Amino acid sequence: MSSAHRACTVTALSCLLLVSSIHQARAGVIHGMSGMLDISGTLHNTPCALDMSSAYQDVDLGSVARSQLLRPGDQATPVAFQLRFVDCQRASGSLQSEHTGNLVWSAYQPVVSVAFVAPADADDPRLVKVQGVTGMGLQLTDALGRDAGLGGRGEPLFLQHGNDTLTWHVRPVRTSAALSNGAFQAAVDFRLVYE
Repeated sequence: MSSAHRACTVTALSCLLLVSSIHQARAGVIHGMSGMLDISGTLHNTPCALDMSSAYQDVDLGSVARSQLLRPGDQATPVAFQLRFVDCQRASGSLQSEHTGNLVWSAYQPVVSVAFVAPADADDPRLVKVQGVTGMGLQLTDALGRDAGLGGRGEPLFLQHGNDTLTWHVRPVRTSAALSNGAFQAAVDFRLVYE
């Protein structure tokens, strides 16, 4: 067999193997050389998107001094946390306050309300229940010091066109139960409400 004939045969065999490999790959029969992507998402018509860094946060209250919580109703130093919004569109917005019944609206700014959801303290249902200690709950307030209304919608807030950041505070508050020492934690979900 001549070298030209052998080269033509090798080339034809290579082409057949390549075509066969492509066909097998399309058929999904090459073991160890295939996989799958599980892709999901949601499509919403909202005036703003929540920045991904805001969706899951750790808020560290540090070491709370017992001397700040001597009597029921005493409050320790609050710690701020923020929700960042991106891609806010210039759009009209309106929401009715659940607390006052007033309509908050703008022809040019989106309006949002945040609902914080968590188990309530047994002695004061306005406070978030903590795990690990007794005699203390957590209060959530907006930047103006208004109670965020655990379980209900907070006061409507305006968002700026483009990107915006809204601030809330979490504050340890003494309840009527006996105060115990130790590490504590709580988990709070939040939901954004637009209309």
